[in-house]
Amino acid sequence: MSNIKLFESRQIRSVWNETEEKWYFSVQDVVEILTESSDVKQYVKRMLSRDEQLKSNWGTICTPVEMIAADGKKRKIQASDAKGLLRIIQSIPSPKAEPFKLWLAQVGSDRLDEIENPELASQRARELYKLKGYSDDWIEKRMRSIAIREELTDEWKSHGVKEQVEYAILTAEISKATFGLTPSEYKKVKGLKSQNLRDHMNDLELIFSMLGEASTTAIVKTQNPKGFQENKKAAKQGGAVAGNARKELESKTGQKVVSNQNYLPDKKVKQIRKKKDEK
Repeated sequence: MSNIKLFESRQIRSVWNETEEKWYFSVQDVVEILTESSDVKQYVKRMLSRDEQLKSNWGTICTPVEMIAADGKKRKIQASDAKGLLRIIQSIPSPKAEPFKLWLAQVGSDRLDEIENPELASQRARELYKLKGYSDDWIEKRMRSIAIREELTDEWKSHGVKEQVEYAILTAEISKATFGLTPSEYKKVKGLKSQNLRDHMNDLELIFSMLGEASTTAIVKTQNPKGFQENKKAAKQGGAVAGNARKELESKTGQKVVSNQNYLPDKKVKQIRKKKDEK
């Protein structure tokens, strides 16, 4: 979606929600840019009258979020996350909205293909990482980490862990035992927000992340824990296996495994410029 120049140079107000770990965008700004309407409120009213389904879910899709208004003061305005915005865009009959609609159709088609042939998802992931400039060696580790993660979640499902919030808590327990940091704390160390943490790990970080989850999977298989609380204990034990290995390596090398390095595009550009300046 980042390659669709829908908004060109027009600025859209946005706020990062630390608790939910997602961006919220001004609905007014998006609708104004897509429609070039002089009265956004009236346009939204007409849009909702045309789309009853959107109207019935409007309170869920939009939420009041404090942002800077045109006069420079902070006010609560209607905002939505990326998923909500895409739903709103579907109801806007504007040429500027067409790139998004076409992109959504392509994503849906790709997803159906991947359900029919799961190997396609793996192939596309490799291609995307390659386009982002990752090395083949790193990509193989990342793909392996995805497979290990899927095996762990499959075990959790069969051992009574059902809710996404429970998955997040168990993952945090493994991470804390492995690295001494929860995923949200780890993201802060790396200067990340909405980005996937593991996409910004170096080789050693990925290896220890895999060890923590693979160890947890082995413990779940042998101890056969039932429900959330018992799996939480297994997660701590699995993470501790990786954590102890990490500490042992750090004692031998004198270097920390956890790094503030990331693969953000702007950082890559700065590193390239620095190297050129040094030459």
